[in-house]
Amino acid sequence: MLKVQNISNQNCKNKSRNQNFKGAKNVLFSTLDKGLKPLDTFIKMQENLSSTRFVQDTATNWAPKALFTRSKADLAEMSFLEFLESAIFYFAPGLIGENILRKALTKKLPKDLKQHVAKTATNILSDKKLVESGASKKLLPVKAGILLGCTCIPAAEYALSFAKNLFTLKVFKTADFKDIANLDKNKNKKSAESEEHKIKVKNSAKSHIAGAIGVSLAGLIGGITLAKKGGDSDVLQKISKNILEPGSYLADKLPKNKKYTQKLGNFLKDYVNLDFDSNKGKLALSKGQLAATAITGFFGYYSAAKDRDPLDKLEVLTRVPLVVFYTIFGSSLFENGFKHLLYKKNAFPNLIKKTPDNILKVPTREELPEIANNLAKKLKDTTPEAEFKKLVKGKAVITAIPFMFSLLFMGLSLSAINRVWTQYRYNKINAKQDNQPARNSITPKVFSVFDK
Repeated sequence: MLKVQNISNQNCKNKSRNQNFKGAKNVLFSTLDKGLKPLDTFIKMQENLSSTRFVQDTATNWAPKALFTRSKADLAEMSFLEFLESAIFYFAPGLIGENILRKALTKKLPKDLKQHVAKTATNILSDKKLVESGASKKLLPVKAGILLGCTCIPAAEYALSFAKNLFTLKVFKTADFKDIANLDKNKNKKSAESEEHKIKVKNSAKSHIAGAIGVSLAGLIGGITLAKKGGDSDVLQKISKNILEPGSYLADKLPKNKKYTQKLGNFLKDYVNLDFDSNKGKLALSKGQLAATAITGFFGYYSAAKDRDPLDKLEVLTRVPLVVFYTIFGSSLFENGFKHLLYKKNAFPNLIKKTPDNILKVPTREELPEIANNLAKKLKDTTPEAEFKKLVKGKAVITAIPFMFSLLFMGLSLSAINRVWTQYRYNKINAKQDNQPARNSITPKVFSVFDK
């Protein structure tokens, strides 16, 4: 980012009006004062799916759980799970897909074609030069091969819950969910846990992890084979297209001229397509990949919890579906609702625009300088710097309020309710067994990890 030093307001105004877009962009970003730079950083994070979702997931999952932790084992296994899971979700696709598999599977591609690998399948097939030259027939199998090679990512997410079970067994010598969650507040010692139960949990975890490794290897072998052989086979090229964009395939099958067709089609293309997004010529995490990994993770959570205890399974069923939903869609649902509210009130008219498809769009961070320059030329009695500051403030409001609402609602509220609900279930079960009224105190102790 360029720094502007010793430039008067008038000079800066003249310079920013006459320079090209790239130069104007850099100058305007560098003119933000200390109070606005954090807002700009926040906006920048929001437009990077990997880093944004990593921060959001950690904030809305780990931090509230840590606040309501129930024991040392609970805190340890939750931290083990959340941080590794976030890394798998948000960084593995780029690292494995871009830095490893892309380099390995594009070695035989001509140099002039390698740059097109980051394009989506739709963009490749929309490029007449690539289609007419036959380059698309080579690119699609390579892209599908890279994607299949990344099967290890959802497989790792599925296996992670079982790895957590092994971690807790190894470190805390227990697989008893009642002790891990510190549900019995009247007991000073751990409950007697049978070795048979520990062995069952251990063997199941190892079996599922081995299965995940097998699926990963199958995906890798299939990906390498497809990348090598696909360019010579029309059938494999068609399969490659459908592997990358199953959502587009389904959208094309929808009946035409129906009210729901366009919205459902857009949803399928956003969340069912598995192709990578392109981020400055590099393969990046897409919404479809995020959805596939999150849903796979739910089944891992459920199966691993079922191995340990019915209460663990019920806790997963209470919490994880909502977390998966939030992980996939993030704050976008709240943001869209908030955008519609602002649009109706004509707030931030220079930022919130309705497209011909009746969709509300907000410009990206990179587009703000151009808008600021155009506004300054149109209004004449202002400067690009002044308009740019207004745009940054407005975009921060549009983005930050839904984000904070999601944090408070999905994070703190869900974690607290889930802890209380599990304790209630345990107390109710014990009351029935003892033929006594359930205990009145069901609220988990905050920071109970320090209780002895």
